[in-house]
Amino acid sequence: MYIIAAYKKTMTKNEIMAVLQDWNLWQKPPGAGISRPVYVAKLREFLKANQIVTVTGPRRAGKSYVMRQAARSLVAEGTPPEDILLVNLEDPRLIDLDVKTLDRIFETYREFLAPKGVPFVFLDEVQEVAGWERWVGAMHELGKARLVVSGSNARLLSRELGTLLTGRHLDLRVSTLSFAEFLAFNEAAPADRLDVSARAVELKGFLRRYLEEGAFPQVALAAPKREILLGYLEDIVQKDVIRRFRIRKAEGLKALVKHYLSNPAAHVTFAALGKSFGVSPDSIERFSGHLEQVYAVSLLKRFSYKVREQEKNPRKAYCVDTGLCNAAGFRFSGNLGRLAENAVFLELLRRRLADPCFEAFYWKDERGREVDFVVKEGLKVSSLVQVCWDAEEAGTRQRELRGLVKAMVEFEMKEALLITEDEEAEERVEAGVVRLVPLWKWLLSLAQPGHSAGHLLESEGRRNSGGSVT
Repeated sequence: MYIIAAYKKTMTKNEIMAVLQDWNLWQKPPGAGISRPVYVAKLREFLKANQIVTVTGPRRAGKSYVMRQAARSLVAEGTPPEDILLVNLEDPRLIDLDVKTLDRIFETYREFLAPKGVPFVFLDEVQEVAGWERWVGAMHELGKARLVVSGSNARLLSRELGTLLTGRHLDLRVSTLSFAEFLAFNEAAPADRLDVSARAVELKGFLRRYLEEGAFPQVALAAPKREILLGYLEDIVQKDVIRRFRIRKAEGLKALVKHYLSNPAAHVTFAALGKSFGVSPDSIERFSGHLEQVYAVSLLKRFSYKVREQEKNPRKAYCVDTGLCNAAGFRFSGNLGRLAENAVFLELLRRRLADPCFEAFYWKDERGREVDFVVKEGLKVSSLVQVCWDAEEAGTRQRELRGLVKAMVEFEMKEALLITEDEEAEERVEAGVVRLVPLWKWLLSLAQPGHSAGHLLESEGRRNSGGSVT
């Protein structure tokens, strides 16, 4: 009787170095893309805290390029290139990925490059390695490396690092492009405020494109945009959700994805969606959780000081990208209002980069009056934001203002913000002042480094009676 052992090839050190040479800054650095300085600055700030930095965010949002740009910035400020190791764990030449492979990669790097200080180690798409979190934790505890890891799955990083590395990691979420970044990628970024005013018509045209095409970096640069977006959607559904969560009967999931992409900013309940698709509410809730964990969808809760009230009320569903909504069959021209609201939500999400205490909700009273976004910072409601694309239509304008005024009274706010397609004005109401600001201007004010929700008004010296900026 013969026993045939399975042959498992081990990469040689020279083979490992051939892969590493292509991704690192030692000789011919790979392309780093168009600069995204806000994320690079935040990553550099986190590295100074002696913590593991986890870079998360949607698939194809640009995490790898942000890591490369951070590595380049370290070199530009004096770090020897040999003290930086970049590993792309999705490179198909890296075979049989496990903790032993990481050890072998690191030891090969140290042998060939001989770093003089504690090296910076960037592990891109770290979820490709089974057991990676133990290796990362050990390297950090032993002080052998300063670590940055990236992954596309929120559950993977937050659950595993949260359990094993409590208090030893900082999370950087990279989003799709802000409007200012979209302009920079299209070589159309305004130079200053005077340039913004002079190019108002042109910038409004770019806003239309931003809402229609969405904000994935590669889509902003490439021509076959719909084809690229449909490819992203297929990867999100098949690789990030179906394969990751081992979903056997995927028809309900696919119907749910189609619904969310076709109805941005819509109210949803799991029971109603389950009835529509012939799936149990529990399955809809589970599928929705999966989509949130891979950043495809966000479900905004209704404002309440009671957690139980937040949980039992309908959510509002927003999508990771308005371009995906359009690629999935959404009619762009007839639904600009919903796409604009989705864009505002995504911009508010970016604010968490500067303010981890930031939270957003929608608000609705017993008579159905609603405000799209209630911004809460710590224990205090700081801003009320309504999106009204057609503010010049009298009935629509009054309905949106009624919701804002009621919320202003309830939260004792003297100012609120109404984001419009094109109108810029002040509306005096019984509760105070509602400021009307065009979406393109609001997005540009938010997207500047150090700016966050409401800073357009702050820059003009306008504050409410409580000192908050609305």
